[in-house]
Amino acid sequence: MFRLFRFIFLTLGLLLLLSACNLPSDAPPTTDPNLIFTAAAQTVEAQLTQAAPPPTATFSMPPTLPPPTFAPTIVIPTATNTPVCDLAQYVKDVTVPDGTQFAPNTTFTKTWRLRNIGACTWSGYTLVFDTGDAMSGPASSPIGSVAPGQEVDISVELKSPATEGSYRGYWRIKNSSGVLIPVAGGYQGKSFFVDIKVQSPSTTVTLNAVGGNESGTVYEAAAGLAPVHGTILAGDIAANFLARGYISFDISSLAGKTITKAKLDLSSCSKLNDPFSGSLTGIWVGEVQYALPLDQSDYDIAGTGIQMLNAIPGDKIDVKALLQTRVNEGKSRFQIRLHPAGPSDGDGISDYMSCGSGVPTLTITYQP
Repeated sequence: MFRLFRFIFLTLGLLLLLSACNLPSDAPPTTDPNLIFTAAAQTVEAQLTQAAPPPTATFSMPPTLPPPTFAPTIVIPTATNTPVCDLAQYVKDVTVPDGTQFAPNTTFTKTWRLRNIGACTWSGYTLVFDTGDAMSGPASSPIGSVAPGQEVDISVELKSPATEGSYRGYWRIKNSSGVLIPVAGGYQGKSFFVDIKVQSPSTTVTLNAVGGNESGTVYEAAAGLAPVHGTILAGDIAANFLARGYISFDISSLAGKTITKAKLDLSSCSKLNDPFSGSLTGIWVGEVQYALPLDQSDYDIAGTGIQMLNAIPGDKIDVKALLQTRVNEGKSRFQIRLHPAGPSDGDGISDYMSCGSGVPTLTITYQP
């Protein structure tokens, strides 16, 4: 390298001397000094090119990549049909469907049908009471031998409770080791039940309207007419006076009873002309309480409207709630009044609904 630099400086000095010798001293220079330095530079560049060592090839290692990541292998388990030893299936109620009604203290037999859908034979298995209402049933009852796939009817003797109401008792099956087994299709997959309703037996009676001076017709005071017993009219008469009919039923035998149904039947009554239209507008059926015997003072007695009639009723009229109220009050009579909804039409023609004293009936269903 030292020899190279020495060579460069000698070359530049030689060039300067040559330039000085070739030019006359009294004339201006004709050669551009820059050309001299350019030539010198080119000469030096050529020398450097020859003297420089050949370039050394440089290699770089590729970046180290992380090892590839592979998704975990998912192993799908193979389904196996492992048999279950103890498993029952509820099939149906053979007797006493849910909600069956019994009178208090009534003995009955409940039977269920079940199927052994397990792999083990039922031997030494028992029916056992689980929870709810036992209904005087045994704590346990043996079940005969039942092979897998076989159906069996399992029965237990029960007795309805003494008090009215709804009752349910749950039962299960216990194996010979004392383990309660599951029941497919049963309640919560483990039990089956008996469901009953206890209700006292009902009695139905039909009462006719009481005759004599208890049922009949009372006219408006302006008519100046005495009550008529035996014939029940509701409407107006030819003299254009209004008439109201009263019906009395003897309910003294119902004291302390629970009424489950009560229907008033007026379908056998009749009509004269038309008391259901015009100014009369229809006939009201209402419940009243009047003192006996029936007299003029009962014409304007307060009552409770039940139904407005626009024709002779073909259907029976429900009076259960009103009748139960009178029974609870200890009344001996249940009384009905029929009266026109509006004033007389003033046409001088009788328009009324008519019932004989024994025609209206009251059909009652009750429990003791």
